[in-house]
Amino acid sequence: MIKTIEALEALYGTPAEASQVKVASGITPSYRRFIEASPFVALATVGPEGTDCTPRGDDGQVVFIEDNHTLALPDWRGNNRLDSLRNVVRDGRVSLMFMVPGSSTVVRVNGMAKICADAGVLARFGKQGKQPRTVMLITIGELYFQCARAVVRADLWGGAKPPALPTAGDILSEMTSGEFDGETYDKSWPARAAKTLW
Repeated sequence: MIKTIEALEALYGTPAEASQVKVASGITPSYRRFIEASPFVALATVGPEGTDCTPRGDDGQVVFIEDNHTLALPDWRGNNRLDSLRNVVRDGRVSLMFMVPGSSTVVRVNGMAKICADAGVLARFGKQGKQPRTVMLITIGELYFQCARAVVRADLWGGAKPPALPTAGDILSEMTSGEFDGETYDKSWPARAAKTLW
């Protein structure tokens, strides 16, 4: 069993440059497009009893951008266990994993959340004559895309044509003001991935 960070890092090595420069502390234009296109997000929380991860989905955008550092997740009807909401009330740490059907790119957010029940805020997210019970307001700590290998290995979308969203290379170029060669990264990724999927 691996019991130290040093042993773990010795086994895996250091992350590549792309893994470092992709991280943002707020919404960028490319990350905005992914969040606005995503009808599904996995929400992970932590509390005294442990961790919880729950799916959240909608028939359109599931999480809304309030400003460059704040996201809003309306809470629609569920099973009323309130596992995630209880956790957030006691410990605001959250992680979000955004997925867009057809895209192998997964976008992740780590941050701090609060639960809002203000009538004015709830009214902003009303649809079909109904309003969410609460809205989770999430302050972004870090935002980044995840390596696509897991989605590719699982063939999650059955070879469906990917949607017109920024590529990993586009994001890397944007995050480095063009210093990172995103075009070359995108062109070489399929061959690299094919050799390193497992």
